[in-house]
Amino acid sequence: MKFLIRVILSSFSVIVAGWLLKGVHIEDYLTSILVAFVLAILNVILKPILVFLTIPITLITFGLFLLVINAVIALLASHIVPGFYLEGFWWAIAFSLIVSLLNAIINVENER
Repeated sequence: MKFLIRVILSSFSVIVAGWLLKGVHIEDYLTSILVAFVLAILNVILKPILVFLTIPITLITFGLFLLVINAVIALLASHIVPGFYLEGFWWAIAFSLIVSLLNAIINVENER
């Protein structure tokens, strides 16, 4: 149940990012929920593998390479979910940055 609540809250972050960024296209609210779900699954399965494989470059860049990993995951989600489109790599970076920031704020408020 907690996972479902987090996915729904994360979908609000996806909607806000789509509203703020002109290079992010989301068809409807159902698509944003699906995007949040796919991002959650990719973050659980794929992100740990990518982080492990890129430890040296992540250390050299003081963790900034994690933004690239998040952008790659967002681009992958845009290829998986119909109705969700990112216009390029830099839009994916901006999208992942906004979604991560909003999710952090939501999770802090949700923990209280």
